[in-house]
Amino acid sequence: MSEFFTSIYEFFYTAINLIVAAVSSFRVSDVIDIAIIAFLLYKTIVLFRDTRSKQILKGISVVLIVWVVARLLNLVMLSWMFTKAVDYIIIAAIIVFHPEIRRGIEHMGYSKFSPFGFFGENKADAIQTLDAIDGICKAVSVMHTDKVGALIVIERNTSLSEIVSSGTVIDAKISPELVCNVFYPKSPLHDGAMIVRDNKIYAAACILPLTSNKHISKELGTRHRAAIGLSESADAAIVVVSEETGNISLALNGKIKRDYNPQTLREELKSILITDNEDKKETALFKIKKMIKTDKKEKK
Repeated sequence: MSEFFTSIYEFFYTAINLIVAAVSSFRVSDVIDIAIIAFLLYKTIVLFRDTRSKQILKGISVVLIVWVVARLLNLVMLSWMFTKAVDYIIIAAIIVFHPEIRRGIEHMGYSKFSPFGFFGENKADAIQTLDAIDGICKAVSVMHTDKVGALIVIERNTSLSEIVSSGTVIDAKISPELVCNVFYPKSPLHDGAMIVRDNKIYAAACILPLTSNKHISKELGTRHRAAIGLSESADAAIVVVSEETGNISLALNGKIKRDYNPQTLREELKSILITDNEDKKETALFKIKKMIKTDKKEKK
C-alpha cells in the first residue's frame, strides 16, 4: 500500500516540477499552442454534447480510469487485459462516433476561409444586415398570421454552397413581398429552404439534411427537423414558420427555440448576426494587440 502512495506522490511531484518549468519559460508561441489545443478540446466537447454518444463517452472514460488505477496498483492481469482492450477501443470509438466525426469534418469542409473574417462587419454591412433582418421579420409576420410554412436559412461563416447547388439561384434583394411569394403554397419554389447570403436572397427550393437526433419532440415536422439537421453541421441561423400552427422557431448550433413573435425574432437575429460579430471583432483586436505587446517586451 505504501508503494501506491509513493507512486502517487512521485506522479504529483513530477507534474508540479514540469508545470513550474513550463511557466518559467512561457512564450507567445506557447500561448498560441495552448489556445489551439483548448479550441480543439472545446469543439470536441460541443460536438459530443447533447448526443446519444455522450453516455458511451462516459463509459469509455470509466474504462480508461480503471486501466490507470490498475497500472498504479500494479495489478498485472487487469492491467494487461485493459492494455489490450485500449487498442480495440480506439477502433470501436471511430465506428461508434462516426456520425459526430463526419459532422465535424463536414463543418470544417464547409467553413469559409478568410484571414480577416473574424474582424466582423463594418458599419455599412451592419446597416444592410439590419435591413435584411427587417425584411425577413416582416415576411415572417405575414406568414405567421396566414399560417404559411417557411424555412429561411441565413448563412454566416460556414459556406452553404453544397446546399445552394440543390436549389435554384435567385440572387435578389430581400423584400417582405418576395420572401412571401417564394413560400406561397402554389409557388414552384415554396417546397424547400431559402438561403440568405450577403444580405440577399441567394437561392430557394434548397434541400436540407434531416437531423438524426432521436430525442427531438414528435411534434416537430420535417421543416423543423431539416432546420436542426443543418444547424448541427453549420453555424447558420435558420428561421422556421410552421404551416400547421404558424408558430415561429429559430434553429442554431443543433438546437431549436420555439414560440417567437416577429419582434422577439428580430431582436434575436440582431443579436446573432450583428452584436456577436462586433463582439468578436473587439475580442480579436484586443488579443492581437496583447500578443504584439507581449512579443515586444520579450524581444527587449
